[in-house]
Amino acid sequence: MQLKHKIVALGILPLVLAIAVICALVISLNRQLGDQQAQLIEDSILASKRAELKNYVEMARSLIAPLYDDGHGDAHAQQQVLEELRKLSFGINGYFFVYDREGRSLMHARQSDLVGQYLWDMKDPHGLPVIQALLKAAQSGEGFQRYAWNKPSSGQVTDKLAYVVMLDRWGWMLGTGIYLEDVERATQQARDEVAQGIRKTMLAIAAVALVAVLFVFASGMTLNVSEHRLADKKLQRLTQRIVSLQEEERSRVSRELHDGISQVLVSIKFQFELASHVLENGQDKGLSILKEATERLGEAIGEVRSLSHDLRSSLLDTLGLSAAIGQLAEEFEQRSGLTVTYNDNEFDCHLVDGAAVSLFRIVQESLTNIERHAQAKNVSISLHGSEESLRLTVIDDGVGFNVAQVERLHAGIGLRNMRERVEHFGGRFDLISIPGRSELDVLLPMKMPGAKR
Repeated sequence: MQLKHKIVALGILPLVLAIAVICALVISLNRQLGDQQAQLIEDSILASKRAELKNYVEMARSLIAPLYDDGHGDAHAQQQVLEELRKLSFGINGYFFVYDREGRSLMHARQSDLVGQYLWDMKDPHGLPVIQALLKAAQSGEGFQRYAWNKPSSGQVTDKLAYVVMLDRWGWMLGTGIYLEDVERATQQARDEVAQGIRKTMLAIAAVALVAVLFVFASGMTLNVSEHRLADKKLQRLTQRIVSLQEEERSRVSRELHDGISQVLVSIKFQFELASHVLENGQDKGLSILKEATERLGEAIGEVRSLSHDLRSSLLDTLGLSAAIGQLAEEFEQRSGLTVTYNDNEFDCHLVDGAAVSLFRIVQESLTNIERHAQAKNVSISLHGSEESLRLTVIDDGVGFNVAQVERLHAGIGLRNMRERVEHFGGRFDLISIPGRSELDVLLPMKMPGAKR
């Protein structure tokens, strides 16, 4: 995966993850709120139905009170009470029922086939022993019991809420109930509304997420295009700088060859021709001319060596960085007349490939700048190595300069090139300058043992 794609992915993935977490939280919270809302609706409806059932039972008790309270309690009075209760109803599915303590059905207004049967062990589809639970509720005084029962109007088993009381003197349980289909419909409607709300919320979040992802993607692509253009411009400038540096170096070598070595060789050629002409004429002066030409040839050879040394010191390949810098310091001292002090700790350097050449060029460029601009009298060069790093310092006592301004305005091989050389090898480049002291400090890491050269 390319870097630009990784950047876009790193921008989009956290956003998608955050949106997914938000969606999960919204769904969870909405479901909790939906369950709470459904529970509140159910509790509210059940509360009203409990009050309604109590009223129905109290109405039935007040109706049978004259027969129940007269004190006789004979079979005739009990039969009259059962007949009166059988006639009572409210709605299609509202009726009363009576059981004795043994679970025998004494009266059932809608299911007469149950009358006379002992239903003590009868259970609903949920495994609840219905008659036992009703008797327990009546005897405890709580009165309310929820169970599943066959609904007369539809013939289907439906949840039902009953309210029962004990007629203690006769050992009867009197009760009535209301089927809870409307409660189930209301709670299901509440849950459906919550589910619909969740769907709408998810659609809204998805729309926002899509817009956000597209915005991040567009921003990433815009940034990538901008960075690509900037990188192209930097690459063009770097290429132009490399070409310019190559041309400058070629021009310098060309001038050295033309103004120095070429003229010396032409002069030697003329001297050899003159010596040949003099010797042909038998004159003694030819030997002295040959001797002078030989001396000039030695000068030409020296200039060739000097030019070769400027391009690349042979000591770098033979004796190493320390010896090459030492020779450079000696030659600079002889050429410039400045006092140059060089010291090193003779540490065996193990730098990455190309680092030694870069340090040599940095020293070379520093001495050239000191000679041209510093007006210094003394120069100090030190090279100290350890197992972790190699440190190079170049100090002079010149007039100093504004480092920031020079780095900003310098267009040729200079301080910026030095810094780039050092940073290329993961090193640190520091330069401070004040009147009377300028110090260049370079720190390069050593190559780890066993690293590939």
